Amino acid sequence: MHRGPAVRRRKLGGELRRLRLAAALTSGQAARRAGWNQSKVSRIETARSAVKSDDVRLLLDIYEVADPALRDLLVALADLGPAAVDRWWHAYRGLLPPTYRDFISLEAQACRMRTLENSVVPGLLQTPEYARAVTRASLEGLSDTEIGELVEVRLTRQDVLRRDPPPRFEAVVDEAVLRRPVGGAAVMDGQLDHLVRSARPDGVDLRVLPFAAGEHIGLTGPFVMFSFPGNSDLDVVVVDNLTSSLYLEGKEDVKAYLDAFSSLQRHALSPEDSLDFIAGVRHGA
Repeated sequence: MHRGPAVRRRKLGGELRRLRLAAALTSGQAARRAGWNQSKVSRIETARSAVKSDDVRLLLDIYEVADPALRDLLVALADLGPAAVDRWWHAYRGLLPPTYRDFISLEAQACRMRTLENSVVPGLLQTPEYARAVTRASLEGLSDTEIGELVEVRLTRQDVLRRDPPPRFEAVVDEAVLRRPVGGAAVMDGQLDHLVRSARPDGVDLRVLPFAAGEHIGLTGPFVMFSFPGNSDLDVVVVDNLTSSLYLEGKEDVKAYLDAFSSLQRHALSPEDSLDFIAGVRHGA
C-alpha cells in the first residue's frame, strides 16, 4: 500500500533492495559491479530516480536472479516508469498535486481500467461543460483560469480512449450519477447524450447500477483499478478521499476490489439495457 506519487518506482526500488540484500551485497558493492556510483543504486532503491529497463536487467544479473517471472515483472515496472509515455501533464506541474500526476501516469499506461462511480460521471466520459461544473463545485476558491486549466487536463486525459489500440474501459455508474442535475438541465442533457454516444463494444463498457438493485458492495465508495500488459501483479487500485489518494497494490487488496467489481457488474444492467436506461432518464423517465 502506498500513498502519493511514484508508486511504481517505490515498488521497483523496494524489490531491488530486497534482492540486493538477499545477494549479501552492499549498495556500494552492487554499484561497483555495475560500474556506477553508489548514489545511483541508492536513488533507485529509494525511488528518487527513474530507472531504465536495461539497468534493471543488469542489477538482476548482479544479484543472480534467475526466476523469469520475477525478472519480467521488475523489467515491466521499469518500462512503466514516467519515461515510457508522453508526460504532457508536466506542463501543469504547478497546478496538479503529485497524487493527481501519478494517477494520470497510471491511466496513460494502463491496458484496462475498471471504475465505480456513485456521485459523478467518470472523468474520461465527461463533457467540457459537465467537467467545469464539477471542478467548480469540488474545488472552491480557484480562479476561472485555474478551473479552465483543470478542465483542459481532464479533457486531455480522454485522449487515452482514442489510442490505437484503445484500452479496455469498464465503468459501473450508480443511477444517482444520471439523476443528479450537475450544471443544470442543458448540461445534463448534453452529458447523458455523450454517455450514450461514448459506449462502444471495442473499448467502453458502460453499465448502470439502478436503484432497484438495492444494497450492493459499491456502497462503500468509488474506486478505479488499473491493469497493465503482461502481468496481473502490476494491477493497482486507487481510492480517493477529500484530501488525498490511497494506492493499493497488495494481491489480497487487488483481488478484493476485482471481486467487488465483478459483483457490481452482475448487479448492474447489461450494456445494452444501460444505454436504454440512460436514454430514458434523459427523456424524463
